[in-house]
This record gives sequence, structure tokens and C-alpha cells, in this order.
Amino acid sequence: MLKLEQLRYEHDFTKRKVSKLLNVSESMYCRWENEMAIIPSRRIYELANYYHVNIDYMMGLTAYRIELITSDEIDIKVVSTRVREIREGMNETLNQFTKRLNTSSSTWSAYETGKVLILSAFLLELTKFTDYSLDWMLGRSNDKYIHKVDRK
Repeated sequence: MLKLEQLRYEHDFTKRKVSKLLNVSESMYCRWENEMAIIPSRRIYELANYYHVNIDYMMGLTAYRIELITSDEIDIKVVSTRVREIREGMNETLNQFTKRLNTSSSTWSAYETGKVLILSAFLLELTKFTDYSLDWMLGRSNDKYIHKVDRK
């Protein structure tokens, strides 16, 4: 479950203020906050920077909250390198990997070469079978894996 509403309240932001910060309509922001639409990768990155938290926490992948302050801009070269590293680390050809993700080789090639920023839907799918951190994939952290909280 996303932490967008919680983080917005913690910072005493209104939906209108957050939507203006992101330069999107208030209705679009509401759709993201209510999980009715997938937040684009660039917006995930921006929100995490506004709230100074790790993306994995903000997106509900972990209860482990880390204060992170990073560059305002995504370094697409870092993202593309890490996306390629994930596929190669799984010892899969481009064709095998794209079949797994139900996308085209040309689309994935554009992600790996940095021509296009990877869609957040694919990033979230990658976390399911790799446990790689969204912060790592988007170049906000050098910690490759999602931090898991011990539940004793």
C-alpha cells in the first residue's frame, strides 16, 4: 500500500500543493494516491525527493524508512545501466526477458540504452522477482536490495 497520503499529511501538504509541485492535475495526483493509476517513474522519483524518503518505503515495498536526499534529476544513464545489469544478472537473453515481462525487445532495448526512461510498472514488476530496490534501480541509492524489516 502506497504511503503517499501519510507522507502528504506528515508534511502538511494538500493534494493541490503536491499536484502543483509535480505540475500535474489534482485529479491525476488523487488517482495516484488512491492507487487508481500507476505513478510514472519520474514522478515517483520527484515525490521521494520532496518527502526525503526512500522510494521503496513510499511505494509500500518495505516498512524500512530511510531519509534520502538526492539529485533533482534522474540520471537515465545510471538507470539504463542498472536495468541492463538486472537482465544480464538473470542470465536471460533480451527475448527471454521481454517475454517474461510481456513487452517487446525494442521497448526493452530503449530502456537499456537510455533512449527512454523505464516505466514504473516494469520497475515494480522487477522488484517482484529480484527484490532489487526501486531506489537502486532509479539511481537514488547504491543499496541494491529492498531492506526487509525483521518481524520477530
